[in-house]
Amino acid sequence: HDMRVLKVGGLVILIMAVAGFAGAQAPKPAGYHLLEKHVLGGEGGWDYLALDGRTRLLYVTHGSAVEVLDIDTGVKGQAIAGLKGVHGVAFAPERNRGYISNGRGNSVSVFDLKTHEILAEVPSSGQNPDAVMYDAFSGRVFTFNGATANATAIDAATNKVVGTVAIGGKPEFAVTDGKGTIFVNNEDTSEVVAFDAKTLQVKARWSIAPGEGPSGLAIDLKNKRLFSVCDKVMVVSDFVKGKVVATVPIGGGPDAVRYDAGTGLVFASNGEGTLTVVKQESADKYTVLETVPTAPRARTMELDLKTHHVFVVTAEFGPAPTPTAEQPRPRPAVVPGSFMVLEFGR
Repeated sequence: HDMRVLKVGGLVILIMAVAGFAGAQAPKPAGYHLLEKHVLGGEGGWDYLALDGRTRLLYVTHGSAVEVLDIDTGVKGQAIAGLKGVHGVAFAPERNRGYISNGRGNSVSVFDLKTHEILAEVPSSGQNPDAVMYDAFSGRVFTFNGATANATAIDAATNKVVGTVAIGGKPEFAVTDGKGTIFVNNEDTSEVVAFDAKTLQVKARWSIAPGEGPSGLAIDLKNKRLFSVCDKVMVVSDFVKGKVVATVPIGGGPDAVRYDAGTGLVFASNGEGTLTVVKQESADKYTVLETVPTAPRARTMELDLKTHHVFVVTAEFGPAPTPTAEQPRPRPAVVPGSFMVLEFGR
């Protein structure tokens, strides 16, 4: 503190100036910016991307293939091809197996993590399997089926379907607590649904209002928190008590969220073309550090916990076609060969 005495006539006035005080201090930006643009090419739409932290390979779903990128060298590998409307990729490292959800094939493709050879095709018990995850605790692979509002459980040891969970609405992304509970966003009811990975019974569900239509989901195991992203808002839940504890403003049209326990940062990738970087001040207090420009429709994301780099995926687009009665809001076409991964870091 800087203290001064000012004598005016017979009055002594004590003036205290607090160095750097200007109301509440603005949080310091994290400094995330574009590091690399990895052009992968190919054709088709895209959805989730998933990083195998051990092999440093990033798997990017892309139409009828999964593109493979070595994130340390920037070298593109041979794509895993011949798939049907792929949505997600999951890993069972202890089994040397990967799993790809085929939305249009209503199946899961099982592949070798070293050779990328397709080993099996497992029919799903639901239609349009979207998100896919592996839960080591139960030894099961779960697909979350958009068209039938349920989840399919597959025994990773036998590649057999062992049960189905009624979610009660369209399931989006899901995470595990590693102790037998799976959490999934219910887009239709704007809830988080928790079910038992072994009995497949729903244990709890709670509203994430004011959030609506949640898509991406991330988990903080230490603080027992879930992060659900909705249009322009991230909702933080206490997954033990099953209640909302905080909301954070983010960009429009998000489809993914990641939590970095090493830095206490939470990232939301927004289809409007931004990345919202949020600082976890405490379990229930969150501050937006910065909004980083990315690219339009870069709404899915992956985080590398080793380097703390963030990866989003998009493409370049041509002009939008003229609206018609059948297509009042036509999407602009993708420029051929422009499909890419954008890498951000500090």
